[in-house]
Amino acid sequence: MEAKQWNVQISISEDDNDDVTTARAVLFTDRGKRHEGVAHARRNPVDQPVPDIGDELAAGRALSTLAAQLIQDGAQDVAQTAGSAREYGG
Repeated sequence: MEAKQWNVQISISEDDNDDVTTARAVLFTDRGKRHEGVAHARRNPVDQPVPDIGDELAAGRALSTLAAQLIQDGAQDVAQTAGSAREYGG
């Protein structure tokens, strides 16, 4: 069985006031297909800025978005493959 390895790159940025953290999770498959999840974490104005918390929340949300996108893309690929098989009598 062939082993595959996919790597996800997560980029995190914060606005000038440290109020909003944005994370972007990008995955390129070994066949060059690109998947991306983007998410945000907002700090409550009454809370002290703790950048690690915003990073964790935004990155976790971006990964969750990426996971949902992968599941949706896989389901669409299954539907297309099933449709192609029916067209050719498979």
